[in-house]
Amino acid sequence: MQLRDALEMAQDEGLDLVEVGANQNPPVCRLLDYGRFKFIQSKKQREARKISRSASKQKDVRLSPVMSDNDIQTKIRMTKNLLGEGAKVRVFVRFRGRQRAHPEIAMKVLRKVAEGVASVAKLEKPPGMEGRVLSILLAPSPQQKERERQAKASTVATTDVPAESELTSTAADDANVPEPEAIK
Repeated sequence: MQLRDALEMAQDEGLDLVEVGANQNPPVCRLLDYGRFKFIQSKKQREARKISRSASKQKDVRLSPVMSDNDIQTKIRMTKNLLGEGAKVRVFVRFRGRQRAHPEIAMKVLRKVAEGVASVAKLEKPPGMEGRVLSILLAPSPQQKERERQAKASTVATTDVPAESELTSTAADDANVPEPEAIK
């Protein structure tokens, strides 16, 4: 098609002639609303940036060397939720005063948390001391992500449509239904 014909066709339909394949011979063009096209492209780019920004965030969970077991279980649940959202989680124990003399107590607390989330997380950074903080870095495990994908796929695949056998009645079903008594 000639360029003049294509431009004329675009003007008749109130659209723009946009070259989409400049490196091909002959060049490939489309008729479309260029303003809308640019808007949709920018919207997709914003959404991609938003997703990549939220996925790369790191969340913190603060613990203490002297925590009761039920408090540790609560922190484990919170850590599992954060990992389920796809965020990396830095679990750290902050020492205060003389607590710094006994890092083995903090290691026990971190070990309990790491064992509690072992099914949904992998240890990305082993325990390390940074000033007066002992921390580990946990990342969502690839197996957990795969399980979530499969769970989503299975919920979409299953529907609440009754089976065909439930919809149709048979002669045997009709025989078992008592007839209404005649009105006297």
